[in-house]
Amino acid sequence: MTTRIVGIGGTVHPGSSTEQALALALAVAADAGAETTMFGGEYLRALPHYRGEGYGIEDGAELVEAVRQADGLIISAPGYHGSISGLLKNALDYLEDLAKDERPYLDGRAVGLIATAYGDQATMSTLLTMRSVVHALRGWPTPMGATVRVYHGLFSPDGECLEDRARMQIELVGRQTFRGACALSLAGNRE
Repeated sequence: MTTRIVGIGGTVHPGSSTEQALALALAVAADAGAETTMFGGEYLRALPHYRGEGYGIEDGAELVEAVRQADGLIISAPGYHGSISGLLKNALDYLEDLAKDERPYLDGRAVGLIATAYGDQATMSTLLTMRSVVHALRGWPTPMGATVRVYHGLFSPDGECLEDRARMQIELVGRQTFRGACALSLAGNRE
């Protein structure tokens, strides 16, 4: 049985630290055996406001279908003014299309969380906001949530995290998301 993990995150800036952290966590999950799909900043930037002007039924369909088929998610958000970015919030709003599914929203899915910001206070409040959103969507946040202080040089040009503390947290989120997704998927098959 294939374990599917979807990554959602990034900023309007290609190759942001937020997106690089997400890519690292997904790589760890893939190394553990997961099939991964990433919806980064470029994809999120192109989404119109959910059900707003310019919105069409086909918008976000790829994201929604990937989450529908997923056993787990990893969400990576920048801390903007002590909370998640509007870009990420809009993408999560698209998950409303899962409301009437047999497994509504994020029900039965492990969700790893990564918060990035220039300051510790912003990473913590962003992480807490993401946990609240995941709970509201009926998801199961992993025990570890990564709080990553970003600075120029945190990631090498090829995406390697150069700080031990940040790398350890991000990798642990990837491993816990994979293990949680496997466990919840197995438990769901018993019902």
